Amino acid sequence: MKKIFLATLFLILASQLTYAQINSFSQDNKNAKLYEKTEFSIKLTGQWDNPYLQEDVALDMLITSPAGKKLILPCYYESGKSGAESTWKARFAPQETGTYHYTFKFSKSGNAVSTSKEGQFAVAKSAKNGFIHPKNNWAFQFDNGIPFRGIGENIAWESRSSDDSKFFKGLHENPKYNYEYMLPSLAKHGGNFYRTWISAWNLPIDWHKGFNSNRYTPSDKYFNPSAIAKMDRLVTLSDSLGVYIMLTLGQGDYNTRDGGFSPNAADFFVNPKSMQRYKNRLRYIIARWGYSTSIGAWELFNEVDNVQFGNKAKPISADSIVVWHDVMSAYIKETDPYQHLVTTSISHRDLKGLNSLKCIDFNQKHIYKNTASIPEAIVKYEDDFKKPYVIGEYSYEWDWSKNFDDFPLEMDSDFKRGLWYGLFSPTPILPMSWWWEYFDNRGTDAYFNRVKTISDQMLANGNNLEQVKTTASVADVKTLGVKAGRKTFVYAFNPTDAKQALRVQFDSKGSKLTVRVYDCESGQYKKATLTKKGEQVELSVSEIAAKSDMVFIVTEGGK
Repeated sequence: MKKIFLATLFLILASQLTYAQINSFSQDNKNAKLYEKTEFSIKLTGQWDNPYLQEDVALDMLITSPAGKKLILPCYYESGKSGAESTWKARFAPQETGTYHYTFKFSKSGNAVSTSKEGQFAVAKSAKNGFIHPKNNWAFQFDNGIPFRGIGENIAWESRSSDDSKFFKGLHENPKYNYEYMLPSLAKHGGNFYRTWISAWNLPIDWHKGFNSNRYTPSDKYFNPSAIAKMDRLVTLSDSLGVYIMLTLGQGDYNTRDGGFSPNAADFFVNPKSMQRYKNRLRYIIARWGYSTSIGAWELFNEVDNVQFGNKAKPISADSIVVWHDVMSAYIKETDPYQHLVTTSISHRDLKGLNSLKCIDFNQKHIYKNTASIPEAIVKYEDDFKKPYVIGEYSYEWDWSKNFDDFPLEMDSDFKRGLWYGLFSPTPILPMSWWWEYFDNRGTDAYFNRVKTISDQMLANGNNLEQVKTTASVADVKTLGVKAGRKTFVYAFNPTDAKQALRVQFDSKGSKLTVRVYDCESGQYKKATLTKKGEQVELSVSEIAAKSDMVFIVTEGGK
């Protein structure tokens, strides 16, 4: 019986080998550079039912770095038919200089059936900083050690064909709100980070039709070619502008009506077929775009608690959602050779256990109509769960059935306040506003440059920032302090309708202190008075205008 089994197994493997062969491979761009894309084309002959399903077939690039580090890079199918020669691609961004060695391995049903001969390529230096990685609650850091704090907004999607806004339908449907307009505008205004969605109407990589957008073409292919092409352009554009993406992956087209395996969201989180389908989706995304240093973070879900309570009468089990996130975040860490940051988000309802998952690098929630609570919320979540916390969305108003032009100044002020409260809180990505078209139309988003001016000064003194306790002479004035090396920054906001004389106190052991004041609205520097008694420092200005803010910059050493 054993002999029969072995003979049968031999015939199966022999059959697979007959129809699986890596024929050739080539390096498309010969001058490989540090942190930049090096692309390879692989020609192979193999048989499959679906080349996008790793349980059917898979191609991996096995890499040995100059320092001897072993990497497995997933490759992706490009073109060709089963049983004939096909083209596959590998996109790799080296994180070391020197000579790399590699082979390609083709697998059928989980078994290696063909391995290429060895290749090698040399990597030269570049001016790039590399990928973003964890550092501490205040900042992330690049591969080269340079600190990073994200300043930006949600640009969740390009304009749709039909928008349901009661007052801003025309604005939200305006064709100019595409990535080619919005991303250069973000960069010009001082932003370096944005959040965008893969969804049925934006970057719909695994939807076939019904996009509510004329930017995409219906297709029966497993992944939509027009969405893939758009995503390619988006990543290239982001890289050229030096802006970083929090890519919200979403659940994809999991529903049976869209070609998936689950009839509803509750089934999606537990159905093994849906979970395997999602892993294949992740593998393709990592294989095609994981090389990009402009991918700042993979975000598994937008407001997963709203998905949980999609049916309020029968909410989805929190345990199943948390287990799903545990499995998928671990899969990303196993599959992504660059170890991009991984996150997910809630609207306002916490799911027990979600904030403690090992492979989630930072936690998120969204805060609307309560921007003043941002500093306290960040500190509380970080104290509770010992990892960075980010406010992924905020605004003065969330209800799109209201006319924001009835309270535009409040919208603008809240936009600015969220940025400053984030800058002076221990968060590596400043809170990100919603309503990107509205704030672009008003010119409010040009304000990013004001915040960037102070953020750059903070990070120039290192990424080991720390909070400083401050006390204001006027009870209604909000003050926040941050120490960065030899500089201490104190933010003050006067929310009242009257100008105020202001004194702010904090403790410092530094000597030869000097001070100047940055006017947040004008971007100009002004004079202030500083006195020091023992370790107590007092800063004073004769006037802080109504509904205005400023930043005191105190420098030790007299410079």
